[in-house]
Amino acid sequence: MAADKPAHENEKFVYRISTWEEWEDLQRNGATVGRDDDKSSGFIHLSRLDQVPRTLQKFFPNVEGDLYLLQVDAEKLGNGLVYEAGGDSDVFPHFYGPSRSFSPLPLDAITKAEKLILSDGKYSCSLLN
Repeated sequence: MAADKPAHENEKFVYRISTWEEWEDLQRNGATVGRDDDKSSGFIHLSRLDQVPRTLQKFFPNVEGDLYLLQVDAEKLGNGLVYEAGGDSDVFPHFYGPSRSFSPLPLDAITKAEKLILSDGKYSCSLLN
């Protein structure tokens, strides 16, 4: 029952920080298996909206090229979306796919994509404001 879930598991959206190349691949092919860290982990790394700024600072500080913030409909990911503790003990959404086997993130789960703008060392877009 939804009422028995932790509050973060009732969120309508989760978020993917995507490189321009990944976003283009997703649009062209209808799905993406993500970056090397996703493939080696066996799931697609996602964030709750409140985690995005920290995730950008920690994992994308010196990225060359454009980054995009993808808003993902959590319901469309079904039971393949799992919330697990990350390295800093915060709970992060991870997409494994159906039957918890590594599956690509489908384009039809993306409800919005915005280019992240870097200014004074911080990223911004309307989704973060």
